[in-house]
Amino acid sequence: MGCIEETKYEVILKNTTFKECREYVRKNFSEFYQVNPGYRMFDVYIIGVPPITIGVDGDYVVFPYTKPCYGTFLLRIRGVDEIEELKKAK
Repeated sequence: MGCIEETKYEVILKNTTFKECREYVRKNFSEFYQVNPGYRMFDVYIIGVPPITIGVDGDYVVFPYTKPCYGTFLLRIRGVDEIEELKKAK
């Protein structure tokens, strides 16, 4: 894929910080994983301030995504394969 814009995504938080994303995910999702910057999902590398917290909501992943010149967003995208990879990496 290579571009988040090509996916069907929902914006949960916009113009936010990695700390706010981390706190939101921990508070609102019982299943979450921590990854280091450079972790690859949806054919893009996730950048940010470690630890990067990724939540699982059924078949959806919730994660912070920084778009240069636009800021950081907390996104929700359907990602069954990505969830399996998160569980393996744990």
